[in-house]
Amino acid sequence: MNDILIGQSLDPSGPVSVLPGTAEEKARQVPDPATYHLLCVLPEIDEEYESGLVKAGQTMHYEEILSPVLFVVKMGPDCYKDEKRFPSGPSCKVGDFVLVRPNTGTRIKIHGKEFRLINDDSVEGVVQDPRGITRA
Repeated sequence: MNDILIGQSLDPSGPVSVLPGTAEEKARQVPDPATYHLLCVLPEIDEEYESGLVKAGQTMHYEEILSPVLFVVKMGPDCYKDEKRFPSGPSCKVGDFVLVRPNTGTRIKIHGKEFRLINDDSVEGVVQDPRGITRA
């Protein structure tokens, strides 16, 4: 059985829920942000330092969850609509790498990949190339 069981009724012949198997089915599980929220994903963390030394698993975990860089995947319908709060217009768009404070937003994991739902006013900057940007 290649499916992962995520729920089953007490009746053995009852309905069983399994995680989707195809990439298309998994993509449908990514939530649409509501109101003024942005859905972002954490970029992949390098497994080695520039010197070639392999990073410990715990080090990679901390670098990932405390990363100040996120990639914008989706934007809610009300993002940057408030002209009083955003007189210059939107700070970012889908496809941008943005700078945020570490631990910003609601953390969720979908199929092993961490996503964050952040407020539109949490974006502090946009970067073209996030490589080399780390927490100070």
